[in-house]
Amino acid sequence: MPKTLYAEFTVRPGNQARVAEMMRELTAEVRGEPGNLVFDPYVEEANPNRYFVFEVYADDAAFEAHISADYGARFNAELKDLIEGDASELTWLRALPDAQ
Repeated sequence: MPKTLYAEFTVRPGNQARVAEMMRELTAEVRGEPGNLVFDPYVEEANPNRYFVFEVYADDAAFEAHISADYGARFNAELKDLIEGDASELTWLRALPDAQ
């Protein structure tokens, strides 16, 4: 069963360019993962410091491989100093039955 989630975070002022560069690099890496089905980063139109990343992985094993990747660990280690709070906030999603 696919694992679907979104991650949210707010970039602290002055860090926008670096975080945008980091997200472009991470996006390329994650989209290359065999079990990644979707990895789409967005910024809010009214607040471009607010990021929203929609992610879908083939199954639990694909998500575990994703969170174990060294490039993800490096991304998160640097990101924590550039955003409000300690880390991205993750929200897990499930498909609405009979709506697919």
